[in-house]
Amino acid sequence: MKTRAHQSLQDETYATLRRWLSLGRFVPGERLRIHTLADQLGVSEMPVRAALVRLAGESALVNLPNRGVVVPQLTRAQFDDVLNVRVMLEGEAAFLAATRLAASEIAQLDALCARMAEALEKNKRARYLDVNEDFHLMLYRASGSPLLVDLIETVWLRVGPISNLLFDEPDFAHTLNAAHEGLMRRLKRRDAQGARSAVERDLRHAAKPLRMHCLPDDPHTANTA
Repeated sequence: MKTRAHQSLQDETYATLRRWLSLGRFVPGERLRIHTLADQLGVSEMPVRAALVRLAGESALVNLPNRGVVVPQLTRAQFDDVLNVRVMLEGEAAFLAATRLAASEIAQLDALCARMAEALEKNKRARYLDVNEDFHLMLYRASGSPLLVDLIETVWLRVGPISNLLFDEPDFAHTLNAAHEGLMRRLKRRDAQGARSAVERDLRHAAKPLRMHCLPDDPHTANTA
């Protein structure tokens, strides 16, 4: 029988690996080695193995013959599907949040936006992705719909790894925060439809270079990309 402490450790390990995936700590196609992750987390291999099984069950990871647990590589069709779902979910969350945010929360979002700009200026990709997630989570939680936020976070698992590749093109990366600044202007005006549109533009803008890193849809040419 599992003890409460054992279950808690498994849950903490799962939550940490889930967040690492969302933040792009692992890249598409990367093999995840249980003993390496256990060393990084300072835990035994058992909770890591259990966490990887859970994440594979959510399609955040895949088990490949002769390779083990791997971060999946999206095809362009899969990426487009994920993008369309994100536009629907995150646009709705921003719409709902726009009229519910307290003035203090808008001030906090403004501060996070400034921190993202600073991270981009210093080319600190991990810092940018970390603050970017905090920014969007805070905004979406203000929607008042915990289920909507859960769905958004689950979808993020599919695109977190590829998001790290935004920084492969520094000139493009420096344009990323413009969408957040536009979003902030609409939130300050309590413009719900404008907030929805700003989030949708943000997602589609970032998607343009990322789609180029996806596998082609034709399985006969997928290994040549």
